[in-house]
Amino acid sequence: MKTTDSTPSDMVPQQSGGPVRKENASGAQKREKKEGTVLNVFSHGMLVLWAFMVVMPLLWAVMTSFKDDNAIFSSPWALPDKLHFDNWARAWTDANMSDYFLNTILVVGGSLVGTLVLGSMAAYVLARFEFPGNGFIYYLFIGGMSFPIMLALVPLFYVVNNMGLLNTIHGLILVYIAYSLPFTVFFLTAFFRTLPTSVAEAAFVDGASHSRTFLQIMLPMAKPGLISVGIFNFLGQWNQYMLPTVLNTDPDKRVLTQGLVQLAASQGYKGDWSGLFAGLVMAMIPVLAAYIIFQRQVVTGLTAGALK
Repeated sequence: MKTTDSTPSDMVPQQSGGPVRKENASGAQKREKKEGTVLNVFSHGMLVLWAFMVVMPLLWAVMTSFKDDNAIFSSPWALPDKLHFDNWARAWTDANMSDYFLNTILVVGGSLVGTLVLGSMAAYVLARFEFPGNGFIYYLFIGGMSFPIMLALVPLFYVVNNMGLLNTIHGLILVYIAYSLPFTVFFLTAFFRTLPTSVAEAAFVDGASHSRTFLQIMLPMAKPGLISVGIFNFLGQWNQYMLPTVLNTDPDKRVLTQGLVQLAASQGYKGDWSGLFAGLVMAMIPVLAAYIIFQRQVVTGLTAGALK
């Protein structure tokens, strides 16, 4: 019988299959890389477009606040020929923006402190202690987030009036606190649950009380979450218009949002647009400054639970 050294035909596909599979894998990697590049270009392009849509109106408002009324209508997109700082002085003094600014600082500052203090204590108890009704109270706070504030304006007006808190700074502070507590408790409860329990247990072993453990150990650890929820509450309370309009009709105790509306409505046909834009920029500066200063802490607080 005659034998040959030739390779069997059924082995050829196996020998040739290796390079084919490598070529297929290389082609798949190239396609995935190309698709990823296209996706990155598209996502970055959308982010640039969104940033342009957000930043341009802000820059235009700042630029317009330094123009006179004639330049606003004759050349709205041109740079001001000179900086008219008298617009800001007129809005600050003649339009009583200084009083509105002070009232807003008192109301927002007091309500922000009260919201963080009460919200952090309630969230800590709900997150760390098991007791009958824990879940009911937690979902009750969540239900408060879904309750439209417009439905509560009329009964809220009568409740505040019967308590003698209508047209008062402290009455508005209490309403702001009640309005902001549901989201604050919801946010901080989830944040306190991500904190390690071993630290609190070690403090209890060393003889620390519940209040001392909360104030000196757990609350400093929750600083990113407190800053994040504080910024969100600050933005909402600073820009709040509906509640002060209903509960604060005293002209001497108006907040900044009411002052801007009053400034626009009191102009009539004379149209002090330069002063109006100056007042608008004054109202925007604290909000932008707060976010720019604490933006790192806001991102840290939002991602702390996910990173654990």
